[in-house]
Amino acid sequence: MTDSRPDPRWVHIVDDVPELTDSESGSGPVLVLALEGFLDAGNAGRLAVEHLLGSRPGRVVASFDLDAFYDYRARRPPMAFVEDHYEAYVAPRLVVRLQQDGRGTPYLLLHGPEPDTHWEAFCGAVREVVEHFGVRLAVSLGSVPMAVPHTRPVMVTNHATRPGLLLGENIWRGTIQIPASAQAVLELRLGEWGHDAMGFVAHVPHYVAQLDYPAASVKVLESAEVVTGLEWELEALQTAAARREGEIAEQIADSADVRDVVAGLEQQYDALARGHEDGGLPLAEERSLPTAEELGDEFERFLAGLDSDEE
Repeated sequence: MTDSRPDPRWVHIVDDVPELTDSESGSGPVLVLALEGFLDAGNAGRLAVEHLLGSRPGRVVASFDLDAFYDYRARRPPMAFVEDHYEAYVAPRLVVRLQQDGRGTPYLLLHGPEPDTHWEAFCGAVREVVEHFGVRLAVSLGSVPMAVPHTRPVMVTNHATRPGLLLGENIWRGTIQIPASAQAVLELRLGEWGHDAMGFVAHVPHYVAQLDYPAASVKVLESAEVVTGLEWELEALQTAAARREGEIAEQIADSADVRDVVAGLEQQYDALARGHEDGGLPLAEERSLPTAEELGDEFERFLAGLDSDEE
């Protein structure tokens, strides 16, 4: 376990922030966090953040020294070249904002690009924010590509620094090795430092993981509402999710091979759901599916169709 304090230059916390501790309960605010990067299939976290900022922009109460964390050559920020000169450089930002939910309850929102370097220093800097504002619970939002169909409800994996924070059991048991992320390491470190932290990872259909998938954004925000008591207006995201489902259905209608794959995923999803309810995990019935090469060609055409719709 690491207990090092960060160099003060890693994070700047604004001084003129009102007291965020609830006068009746004596509890501090919730910190909601979503980092753009590894755990953001379907851009679920980014879309959730944009939705929260769009309804109530809030104010920045802490900012991180992004030059210390960001690899500009790996993720080059956009800028404009106008005829004969450069302008409109959009610098990335990693910040904590003070927000309000639909009922006016304050909470903190940490968002921006996932740090490429100095993960331990980043965790220590977030710890400074957590302890400065008396955060009672940190909730992370994420998403990963999975072999699931878009025609079924979005599943989530919940995780936490202690069992009492979990909403329920996940659909599998055992231990798996996964690539680490700054967001995951942050949760681990916060738990070691005695702070409650948890999160939700939405399962995004792998065939749309590179596109915006607002249904996953809705799911992780609804899950966060349950554990935090916050309430957000999600109608705009729900409308976008329904529109995306219609676009996917339209594209799939033109490909028998893709329809076969989705049907197989539906069987697998339903079998897992039944197995979770019954205490076991039966396998889906075997189906004759297209080859990997055939699927690759079909999905390329499928994604190209959705991309053209977006453009």
